[in-house]
Amino acid sequence: MAVIGSGPAGFYTSYKVLSKIENGTVDMYEHLPVPYGLVRFGVAPDHPEVKNCEDKFQEVAESPNFNFIGNISIGSDPGSLPLAAIAPHYDAILFAYGASQDRKLGIKGEDTVNGIYSARAFVGWYNGLPEYSGLAPDLTMGEEAVVIGQGNVALDVARILLSDVNSLKGTDITEQAIDALSRSRVKSVRVVGRRGPMQAAFTIKEVRELMKLPDVAFRPIPPAQLPPDMAKLPRAPKRIMQVLAKGSEASLGDVPRSWSLDFQLSPTSFNPDSSNNLASLSFDKTSLGLDPFDPKARVTSTGEQADLPAEMAFRSIGYKSEAIAGLSELGIPFDDRLGIIPNDQEGRVLSLGWEKGVKQHVPGMYAAGWVKRGPTGVIASTMSDAFLSADRIAEDWNSKAPFNGGEEVKTGWEAVKVEAEKRGCRRVSWEDWKKIDAAEVARGKKSSKKKEKFTTIEEMLRVLD
Repeated sequence: MAVIGSGPAGFYTSYKVLSKIENGTVDMYEHLPVPYGLVRFGVAPDHPEVKNCEDKFQEVAESPNFNFIGNISIGSDPGSLPLAAIAPHYDAILFAYGASQDRKLGIKGEDTVNGIYSARAFVGWYNGLPEYSGLAPDLTMGEEAVVIGQGNVALDVARILLSDVNSLKGTDITEQAIDALSRSRVKSVRVVGRRGPMQAAFTIKEVRELMKLPDVAFRPIPPAQLPPDMAKLPRAPKRIMQVLAKGSEASLGDVPRSWSLDFQLSPTSFNPDSSNNLASLSFDKTSLGLDPFDPKARVTSTGEQADLPAEMAFRSIGYKSEAIAGLSELGIPFDDRLGIIPNDQEGRVLSLGWEKGVKQHVPGMYAAGWVKRGPTGVIASTMSDAFLSADRIAEDWNSKAPFNGGEEVKTGWEAVKVEAEKRGCRRVSWEDWKKIDAAEVARGKKSSKKKEKFTTIEEMLRVLD
């Protein structure tokens, strides 16, 4: 089986498939020289406990039936392997390549005004994702920042901006980020959403962490926006509402920094100053209908406007998967609206007739993670989703269902590497990755950090030369 992507979805599916199919072999393709996807590049540096799953992934990778094929991209870019070049050599292909794009607002000034960043780019930058190593956000532009979106990634961005930089120095955050955050002038972060507190996507852990930040105060939420009778709420929302009502340990006016959750505001434009730097944002005020405390309340515009001053803004309204080149040649569709590979919700990829209700499985083709179900959920939900995909792969294999290319014996990477060599692809093996990892740990020791990540592919590969 070929697995495209080395994040949690790819690893958890591989783990379960190898445990259920005797003598099964997994070849995992990753376009970067380093594994783990969002665990390495998406998890906040001050949340090291979330990265404990790497121990399980390492266990999978050490299996004699597992091959890590890093630094090889599947697609049509120069130096990559076409999907059609690998497909004939596998009984099954699992698409687990996640969501590499971020959703845009589509409003005035979004692409032209200075000081606007995507949360995905900012998070990737402070976590050492090579794609964003040159982002260099200027955090000296002013004291006011706005984050658009109210999911956990938005709260991660707010927390990193407001944290005492000394508390981050021992983590695996990049040195460039430490340098920029040390010079940051940001004193106020507003986290803005279209809906109300009962509809917000954040979880209690992230809210509590912000409430407990030293020397950071929370601007109280207007009482009218909180449910009047919290005791009647289900347990999870009740706990969040109580935390929001209680507020922070620090008080406004007593401390230098503050944050807020601003509800029922839908952004309409980014407004520049005379130098084209961000000066403010304009919003439509929204209404949540007859029952604003209904978790499914619908958003409508009131026609009223509001402006918030800000010298920098971070867009955090979700990620989006893209089709990789060559899917249609294998008879695999892509749903551009939802940003997923159409599937039966259990991991089996559906054929090109899916839009007309034809639920036909493309033999041997499976999906897991965000490209299967959309970019939602945490690592635990990705694990259960991946296990479901693995169960279906094993079920199909053991029931002798049709797989890719029928009965013909496949040799996987042994056959593919000939094509890879022809195209000048340089494979990074698991042993190679361990050398890169050891070099990062050694770099980190010099400044009492867990590790100092390489932020470019060139630096990673130099370790192996």
